[in-house]
Amino acid sequence: MNIDKIKQIFKDYSPKPIGIEKCFSVLISLIQKDNSLHLLYELRSKTLERQPGEISFPGGEIESNETPKNAAIRESCEELNLKPNNIEILGAADYLLTPFNYLIYSYVGFLNINVNTIKPNEEVEEVFTVPLEYFLSHEPLVHNTYLTNEIDEGFPYDLIPNGKDYNWRVGKYPVYFYVYEDRIVWGITARLTYEFIKKLKRDDSITENKS
Repeated sequence: MNIDKIKQIFKDYSPKPIGIEKCFSVLISLIQKDNSLHLLYELRSKTLERQPGEISFPGGEIESNETPKNAAIRESCEELNLKPNNIEILGAADYLLTPFNYLIYSYVGFLNINVNTIKPNEEVEEVFTVPLEYFLSHEPLVHNTYLTNEIDEGFPYDLIPNGKDYNWRVGKYPVYFYVYEDRIVWGITARLTYEFIKKLKRDDSITENKS
């Protein structure tokens, strides 16, 4: 190995998070209903392996050689039985790196379709909407979970300072909840909702301050 070889390796390299096992992409889905904007959610089928019976945005795992944006569109079309021209991507939102080695991208999209005509596939038990105004006027419940270190058997304590008395850090992971009528939007979906709404509120605040 020489410096020229190392230069070649890193010349066009695109950095990525270390330790990620899977990447997903979801669509924060806006839709017009009753003359107002709503967010659309899915109730996942109880037969699914991952998060059965839970509420989520449309989306799924990113396939090889697929961009996060294309994955959000493809998965939304599959789950909601839409055509790509039914989805207008408004832009990218923030991505979330979970403590469970998952990376989740999110995109904001407007669904050009009547919500009553959406017939989801077998992965989705039903779809429902929540008025955007509800999120703008209601704060979520927030509770914290704490991530501690569970050491595997045979860990070489003799190789680290202070051995078994090493001062491991404890991570704090907030869990968000929105309760709307008989629906509970929580976890990652609620976190993405909260971050999206926070940007809308911040933009309104900036606009008001300028006026």
